[in-house]
Amino acid sequence: MFGYSIETIYLFILIVIGCCTILYLFFADIADVSIDGTPFFDPAVILSFITFTSAAGYLLEQFTGLTSFIIFIIALLIASLLTALLYFFLLVPLRSAEVSLAYTDESLEGQTGKVIVPVPLDGFGEMVIETANGIISKRAASYHQVEIPYDTQVLIIEMRDGTAMVAIYEKEEIHF
Repeated sequence: MFGYSIETIYLFILIVIGCCTILYLFFADIADVSIDGTPFFDPAVILSFITFTSAAGYLLEQFTGLTSFIIFIIALLIASLLTALLYFFLLVPLRSAEVSLAYTDESLEGQTGKVIVPVPLDGFGEMVIETANGIISKRAASYHQVEIPYDTQVLIIEMRDGTAMVAIYEKEEIHF
């Protein structure tokens, strides 16, 4: 085909698509043209499918005596299987594992924290909130205008202009 052997064509495609895959790894955010929910248009899936097809085709051409058409069909089947496995067991879990470090003030309401700078009657102190993303430090004021000493467990009642309006958190013990 085109004056080259089919093995050379498979190898050439493998090298070119391998280089494209490496470039995609570096520029994935810029080149991400995938349509949400449609895995067939995801560049990572397309590149992996072509890579698997050309690699399987090259290896089958080198080591079997089958006809080129049969090898191409087998290579497509192998690539389809490997690409499906790659997509469902690697790409989907990696994409769903993305965790944002961003939070909103409203998302902090109802959470508990610990006072690290005492809160005076009519002033501000400081508190920390432990979340799955790390520790968040916030300015705190008393919701009920009472002093809140150091190392007291508090509940965020409301967020006002970046300040946590807090009340002392009292755990209720259940007795059986």
